[in-house]
Amino acid sequence: MRATLHAFADSLAAAERLANLLGIVCVPIEARRFTDGEALVRVALTETTALLYRSLDHPDGKLIELLFAASALRDRGATRVMLVAPYLCYMRQDTAFRPGECVSQKVIGSLIAAHFDAVITVNPHLHRVESLAQVVPGIPAIAVSAAGTLAEMLRSDITTDTILIGPDVESRLWVQSVAEPLGLSVIVGEKRRLGDREVSLTIPDIERVRGRPVVLVDDLISSGVTLQQSALLLKAAGATLIEACATHCLATASDLRALREAGISRVQSTDTVDGPTASAHIAPALADALTPLFSESSPSSASRKTVSL
Repeated sequence: MRATLHAFADSLAAAERLANLLGIVCVPIEARRFTDGEALVRVALTETTALLYRSLDHPDGKLIELLFAASALRDRGATRVMLVAPYLCYMRQDTAFRPGECVSQKVIGSLIAAHFDAVITVNPHLHRVESLAQVVPGIPAIAVSAAGTLAEMLRSDITTDTILIGPDVESRLWVQSVAEPLGLSVIVGEKRRLGDREVSLTIPDIERVRGRPVVLVDDLISSGVTLQQSALLLKAAGATLIEACATHCLATASDLRALREAGISRVQSTDTVDGPTASAHIAPALADALTPLFSESSPSSASRKTVSL
């Protein structure tokens, strides 16, 4: 099947790696802002299937450009527009924790379903829903696991006595999926969140880390507060080396500095989000997941599902 991959400048390098694996052309999208802040987006010629690639960290400025690009691709003849968003925004607010709060996950999921024919992302931060399909209704919604990518990234420079540490109970299955192909032991902490940057953390069986290297493993590093507290506990328990890895790293330079000060010697992540920690390419995992979608027939404009917002 013929397809074209289209990408904004902030995701272009990663998009080109994916296009090369798929054997298709990667075309940059032009985007600029007028003096009043409004966006102008211009897309190139496209095949009937258009893959639109953009990682949605710092999303508020990106989303409107993304929707403009999807519309412009249809105007240029695309009958199927598929969103490839390695990091998918607003997945953590999946319920109204306090009265009057917006459930942003529901809003963003409906927005994507209204404008795209399929979505593929990597380890979306889902806690109270069973699958991405529940968040993005009516279109193919694929959540790719980066566990294999992280395991291969770690394989070259860890020792057999390394222990992988999950920061909380919710991370257990995730950490185990990284540890299993490496044959490593796992310890999982217990966390109680007190605020955006305040957590209470304990690590059962922490005495096992004495005299051994450890790697903290998470799906997402945001502020890094949980990893900081974990590192302080592990250092006090006698771990000889403390590192961290995650699928997505949103941490700022000051957050990363705080992690180093807490005793974490290195932080690594995949390139779902570009930055200083991006050490492993997610393109092979995305390519494996996208290939089956290429064989599906394109929906007609008449049958395509839309969602009113």
